[in-house]
Amino acid sequence: MKKLLLALLLLLIAATATLYFFPATQLASLRLIEQQRAGLSHQQIRVRDLNIHYYRGGPADGETLVLIHGFAADKDNWLRFSRHLTDRYQVIALDLPGFGDSDRPAGSYDVGTQAERLASILEALGIERAHLLGNSMGGHIAALYAARYPQRTQSLALFDNAGVEAPIKSEFFALLERGQANPLVVRQAEDFQRLLQFVFVEPPYLPESLKRHLAERSMANREHYEQVFQQLVERYIPLEPELPKIEAPTLLLWGEQDRVLHVSSIEVMRPLLRHSSVAVMPGVGHAPMLERPQESALLYRRFLQGLTP
Repeated sequence: MKKLLLALLLLLIAATATLYFFPATQLASLRLIEQQRAGLSHQQIRVRDLNIHYYRGGPADGETLVLIHGFAADKDNWLRFSRHLTDRYQVIALDLPGFGDSDRPAGSYDVGTQAERLASILEALGIERAHLLGNSMGGHIAALYAARYPQRTQSLALFDNAGVEAPIKSEFFALLERGQANPLVVRQAEDFQRLLQFVFVEPPYLPESLKRHLAERSMANREHYEQVFQQLVERYIPLEPELPKIEAPTLLLWGEQDRVLHVSSIEVMRPLLRHSSVAVMPGVGHAPMLERPQESALLYRRFLQGLTP
């Protein structure tokens, strides 16, 4: 019995050491667990000259939801959110070109270019019509796609989306106007914790070893993210003229304490949309699907169910 307990103890120590010293393994394990809980599989497809990675799950005959992440993010942002949807809907969470596991093509990453890439991806996947959901930059892209391709958009959901000039300036834009560093780009290890505090009201728990790994990964992408952000600014496409072109029912969902994009953006968007619904989440920051995955998913699901005649 003592030998068995000793063996189990040694195994536990070895496993703990592996997770501590090999955080990439820890991240891969956690990602796989979350994929399984959400009923998603990791897939990829060649679209023209690009290799695009995505998660896919849910009933093949269900209505299709396409989830689009924000700046400096990836498809993993939707894992915990998706588990509350895949029982009824077919869920596809993309890595946009230039992010996550997808290829990084030469050229532009402005929202107009990405919206056309999105159109090519959905065509390659055989998706003729879908419910689109985007967060932050992904919301800007999704809204532009819905304006350009109204017949291919069944509904639109925008979570704290970029693309409009809010009546009240956000803390993020105030910082940039004062010439301070972009808080969404990690340049040194301590920036990662500041990023979490800036994006979330209550940041999700991360073990220190995993937090260090994510900080290192973000720092490795710093130059790329800075170039992408510069293109987003220089080739900015305002949504105000585009929103009246959107025919699909649209959900505007915002974290009330968003420091990146101010909740007053809703005041600009709502009058310009033909069919809009609004949900504001108190005590939530810029990424509701990460900070409150179940609550935001249920709000989104309620919106979708309300579309049924």
